[in-house]
Amino acid sequence: MDTEPMNISVLIVAIITLIAFVAHVFGGTRETAAIAPKEDDRLVVSWVQAMCAFQMLAVDLLALALLLFAIVFWDLGPGESMILQLASALYFLWGIVWVVQVLWLKRPSATLLRLPHWMIWLLCSGLLFFGS
Repeated sequence: MDTEPMNISVLIVAIITLIAFVAHVFGGTRETAAIAPKEDDRLVVSWVQAMCAFQMLAVDLLALALLLFAIVFWDLGPGESMILQLASALYFLWGIVWVVQVLWLKRPSATLLRLPHWMIWLLCSGLLFFGS
């Protein structure tokens, strides 16, 4: 029986993404819920919209984690390399957009070092590219 070795770099990204999903759903939801505005209808509508958008990312994180675990544990055929390269590009874009947004908002307490998500996404991008 000919078996390929497990793709460790993809496994690492799958685990990081699953952890990000759990942190996002439980920790992030709690943090975002804590800043719910009082009484101002316009702010409430904007906050609810932000909460909904926030949870949409949770779906993406879970779907990506499941896809990456599938690639690690099953042979998905010749398209695996292209899937990993596309996922690498997605993580790269997440990292770049994060950096641009933090720099654009220019909040002294919200620095790139205090919000290091971009580092994780760029690391994941590199690992997936290497693993493809």
